[in-house]
Amino acid sequence: MGTSSLYSSSSLNSSLNSLNKTASALEGLGIWSIIALVLALCGALVMYFWFLNKKNDGKFKGFVAWLYDMFSFKKMIVEALLKITYLFVTLFLTLFALGLLFVNPLTAIMMLVVGNLGVRIAYEFSLMMVMICRNTSDINSKLNKKDAQEKTEE
Repeated sequence: MGTSSLYSSSSLNSSLNSLNKTASALEGLGIWSIIALVLALCGALVMYFWFLNKKNDGKFKGFVAWLYDMFSFKKMIVEALLKITYLFVTLFLTLFALGLLFVNPLTAIMMLVVGNLGVRIAYEFSLMMVMICRNTSDINSKLNKKDAQEKTEE
């Protein structure tokens, strides 16, 4: 009986030490999250007012110009991501349906036709929204150029 109580107290001490280490790590993580929040806020404000200033439009070259365009949302990555995910989902559905063909042919054919058609319609709708955004931006830039030309002619 003495050994079992010794074993259980050592097991309890081990569990308490593990719990203390976890609590200490969480406390450190909590402090770091506050520091990260303050640094992120300061960095975002500095980037917004210094780097993304309208006066810097067209000043940068190379990678910094690419960063400027990305952070000012002149370059959109949504279109490429939508196309990649569309290809992935379509290929997955088709391959899965081909595997299902030997188990349940009717379900497989329905998945091939209806599933791929539904995915296509959903992605076309999503891409249509991106294209509307891109076309609106193009129209806006052309109107701004036209206004600038009219002001210089006057």
